[in-house]
Amino acid sequence: MALTRIVSRGITDGTITSANLALGVGGKVLQVVSTTKTDTFTGNGFGIDVTGLSVSITPSSASNKILILINITGGGVGGTNTAQYRLVRGSTAIYLGDASGSRERGFTSFLSVDQFSTGSTSGNFLDSPATTSSTTYKVTVTSNNTVFINRTKDDVDDLLRQRAASTITAIEIAG
Repeated sequence: MALTRIVSRGITDGTITSANLALGVGGKVLQVVSTTKTDTFTGNGFGIDVTGLSVSITPSSASNKILILINITGGGVGGTNTAQYRLVRGSTAIYLGDASGSRERGFTSFLSVDQFSTGSTSGNFLDSPATTSSTTYKVTVTSNNTVFINRTKDDVDDLLRQRAASTITAIEIAG
């Protein structure tokens, strides 16, 4: 029904204007905040904050949504290293799989194949924080061995080794 109203107002290219928002067509991007981590991080254990991979945003309305985009590059101990990444709002883990037995929960899991390479993983999540207070989103990792973010395990100064970057972006969407 809202699409009919948009077309009847002469908008045929999909553009959403503030007049359309009054008709109940949300989705306007209000602000974008992004953090790119270019240094390295090493950690081992349960729910460790990936230092420097966080972003804070202050929603302009409690009814607005926050779209989180994440891209992480990392490595580990080849063949034995698993890592589960979680998205955390404040101190609450969000964007996780359902609980099942003693299985670790997160939005993605990574298995290192060797000490000479890294793997990239990404995720996106549409959150409804229901607040107008500053809200921080961060990435945590749980691993059965040491995880290396933005670098290979051996980190040898060689043309065949990689240094990478990881990013978290928060986009406020009008509700």
